[in-house]
Amino acid sequence: MEPFLLIAGPCLLESWELGDTVAQTLAAIRDRHRELRLIFKASVDKANRSSIHSARGMGIIRGLDALARIKAKYQFEVVSDFHEPAQAEIFAEVCDVLQVPAFLCRQTDMLAAAARTGRTVALKKGQFLSPWDMAHVVEKLRTFGAREIFQIERGSSFGYGNLVVDMRGFRIMAANGCPVLFDVTHSLQLPGLGEESTAGAREYADVLARAAIGAGAGGLFLETHPNPDFALCDRETQLPLENLEERLESYLHLRRAVEEWAEKSRFGQSDDPDYGDNGSG
Repeated sequence: MEPFLLIAGPCLLESWELGDTVAQTLAAIRDRHRELRLIFKASVDKANRSSIHSARGMGIIRGLDALARIKAKYQFEVVSDFHEPAQAEIFAEVCDVLQVPAFLCRQTDMLAAAARTGRTVALKKGQFLSPWDMAHVVEKLRTFGAREIFQIERGSSFGYGNLVVDMRGFRIMAANGCPVLFDVTHSLQLPGLGEESTAGAREYADVLARAAIGAGAGGLFLETHPNPDFALCDRETQLPLENLEERLESYLHLRRAVEEWAEKSRFGQSDDPDYGDNGSG
């Protein structure tokens, strides 16, 4: 069975202390669940906040230094998002994975810069793209030499103030030949409904995460915080750190069931009475 990809950490690297607290918990989870490939995530300079008054993080220099310390201390792969092509090489000095933000996912210069570092590229699917459109974005990355690509589904704009997740998208994007992860946190957002920050609906996290795993997602992207209600970013959608492992265990249990069913189906051994039904009934 392939490792289950998990990109997790705080939305914003608010401080070294916060990053270390979250990393310590995630390292313990990783060590107890060997089927996980856990990549530590934190934004060091978040340039896409809703308001000019919103916190952006520790900044590139201090933030990357903190990520480097976390990487060394806990033996993590680490990822952070960059926002300008010229930043790619700077981030690649520390980050094993470079994240291309959703709003910038079609920007050719961003993709070229990320790919040419030789690092893995975590590609957020823009809220304005269909699952089919991602084939063109992946092709750009491969043209520029990207070797490992993660596609991340984070919901699609549905009118004003809401996002929806098309569960067909996991299968559609998997045809591009690279893993498809589900972004639990950002799919819960209600864009534009907060006063100076994005609102959200954390209560649907488990429903959507389990649906995505059932639909074939090869991993999850999620943000977690010791006290989400007081987080400086995405306070309504980050998941509480204290019960994260319990959540993950339920997700992994479902993932094992899905993999087992898929294996049986491959060899015609499924006990599902609908197995083999072509859907014409």
